[in-house]
Amino acid sequence: MPQSAIVSRPTQRTSSESLYEQALERLPGGNTRTSIFVSPRPPYAARGEGFTLTDVDGHTVIDLQNNMTALVHGHRHPAVVAAVTEALADGLSFGLPTAAEVELADELTRRIAAVERIRFGNSGTEAVMSALRIARAYTGRPAILRFAGAYHGTYDPILPDGAPGVPPATWGDVVTVPFGDTGAFREAVSRHGRRLAAVVADLMPNRPGLVPAGEEFARALRDETERRGIVLIVDEVITFRLGTGGMHGEYDILPDLVTLGKTIGGGLPVGAVGGRAEIMAVTDPREQGYVEHGGTFTANPLTMRAGLAALEALDAVEIGRINGLGELLRRQLTGLGYQVNGRGSLLRLAPGASERLWWPLYRAGVLIAKNGLACISTPMKESTIEEIVRRVGRAAA
Repeated sequence: MPQSAIVSRPTQRTSSESLYEQALERLPGGNTRTSIFVSPRPPYAARGEGFTLTDVDGHTVIDLQNNMTALVHGHRHPAVVAAVTEALADGLSFGLPTAAEVELADELTRRIAAVERIRFGNSGTEAVMSALRIARAYTGRPAILRFAGAYHGTYDPILPDGAPGVPPATWGDVVTVPFGDTGAFREAVSRHGRRLAAVVADLMPNRPGLVPAGEEFARALRDETERRGIVLIVDEVITFRLGTGGMHGEYDILPDLVTLGKTIGGGLPVGAVGGRAEIMAVTDPREQGYVEHGGTFTANPLTMRAGLAALEALDAVEIGRINGLGELLRRQLTGLGYQVNGRGSLLRLAPGASERLWWPLYRAGVLIAKNGLACISTPMKESTIEEIVRRVGRAAA
């Protein structure tokens, strides 16, 4: 298209209210992601900078939500922006592999001892979906075991029993056990072990409350699956930011497969599944009967470059620093009388408080997830934590 034919759309001033009214004509509920809808209507983001976000009404908040924890470096980190800008100059996406995916794979396999081979996707949902399919192909077994209340994306078998739109037969090969109940877990694998292809576990699941797994329970996950030839999948989509090799390293266990997302994409859509070379080999297209793994935008160079830049800026020192800030904020909020769960840079206000406080917090200048999930980003300092605490105090007044 000739340059002269390109017409720029004029900048128009708008508001969250007018956008919402317009959106209701095209988007059920007024926006695409049900997980970020807030009643009676959500504010709409306009731009972000560092640890702040400004909505279309001109209201600026300290962003503790960070796109559901994906933006570990906050908004527009210079290294990530530079990486994406450089990648843009070469092209948006290709029908061939690129060096960028090799380099990000190198970085992740270097960081995570359990990951010898890896494949990329476009979301945490895709990562879990692929992991389950790989486990079934590797073991030749049909069933999976999951833990009640944990969220692993929107793949049918991982959703709660009775989820709307999912055929009841889907859960015929799904075993559900209470999270953290070592006895119930051992009993379930003893009873169903010969049918189980995989156990999928998040060691600090957000939706049940962001409470870390106990040492005994985590050890049982590894011991029982290893004994019975069951693939242990540890979901690190949210928790990978807690250590250079993820949260499972704190428990001294090596899962068979690890699912990743959020922070490894630098703020762009991403997912990944990686693990033992022997298991990941079932996806090798050089072999007959391999598990297909496609996706038009899988491993696109923009995400791969952004992800590598984000990880290079998230070294052990920086992880330790933001984990310390998270612990500081947790102590401060606990001192104000709130129940705050989590570990390191990940926090979660008790559900009752978060539902009651979302709008007061937003008006006072603090953004959290509507379920109470919050996180620290690297632009934050101790002075930022002090300001957050002051604003939370104003919101509660």
